[in-house]
Amino acid sequence: MKAIASAALLTLGFATFAATTASAQDISAGERSWNKCRACHQIGEGAKNLVGPHLNGLFGRHTGAVEGYSYSAANKGADITWDEAVFAEYIKDPRAKIPGTKMIFAGIKNDKEIADLTAFLKQFGKDGKKS
Repeated sequence: MKAIASAALLTLGFATFAATTASAQDISAGERSWNKCRACHQIGEGAKNLVGPHLNGLFGRHTGAVEGYSYSAANKGADITWDEAVFAEYIKDPRAKIPGTKMIFAGIKNDKEIADLTAFLKQFGKDGKKS
């Protein structure tokens, strides 16, 4: 009985380790994907608006809401709250999701890459600190 319990705990421990490792790998892959964004956006402590707004605290934020950034009328009027599904749709083709947006980006079409980028972005709170 002890051998079965030990095996179960070992299996559970490995599953937890694998899930944690997979998550870290996703964030790491998302950070590499972030390189496609960093020419126009910043994230993290001290992030500033560039060609595009900073992306701290993106998820849960309303479109057109970053103070000090000059949004297009289309973005201001989009009435979207960013969540994972909306971001995934947007990042595939920004101009299809928000016609008239100033964002000029070909998009990221790969769902795995979008999920990885989302995991990376979700680390950063409104203050730019990693959670």
